[in-house]
Amino acid sequence: MAREPREGGRGGRDRDREGDDLVDKLVTINRVAKVVKGGRRFAFAALVVVGDQKGRVGFGAGKAREVPEAIRKATDRAKRTMIRVPMKEGRTLHHDVAGHFGAGKVVLRSADAGTGIIAGGPMRAVFESLGINDVVAKSLGTRNPHNMVKATFAALERCASPRSVANRRGKKVSDILGRREAAATTEATADV
Repeated sequence: MAREPREGGRGGRDRDREGDDLVDKLVTINRVAKVVKGGRRFAFAALVVVGDQKGRVGFGAGKAREVPEAIRKATDRAKRTMIRVPMKEGRTLHHDVAGHFGAGKVVLRSADAGTGIIAGGPMRAVFESLGINDVVAKSLGTRNPHNMVKATFAALERCASPRSVANRRGKKVSDILGRREAAATTEATADV
């Protein structure tokens, strides 16, 4: 069976498609074997994270008899389940947050400029696709990539910007943060 060339030119783990400005990262591929009368039948399960590196990210899992088809299915699911995450100054989180899914627990902390992404493999793929440049993350509990990604998304869904918190409480952003931070946040969110 001949392989068709992929768009984007990079191939490999990171593929950047020109049409939709989305970056998809392959987190893991799992091969499972079903033993039948004639031997073994192999199937593949892929976990993919897709993001626009501007605050939107999604993940998806796909299963198929061949690797490219499993990746395609996972990518399509990831595009359908994208969420928007508010970012501070377009580079980090507004506040520290924790999330869990099953046995997977993660702690995400905002970081100063220049810190970089300090996170394990599956979480790193999420942050790179999301466009966060400075974050410190710790995974507690399971090392299963599916649960780590789902716990990371549970934490990211709990993130809130100071502007949304102020609107929900019926207050001003300066009442929530303080005068200096409010002025800096208002300027940063106006740019994004």
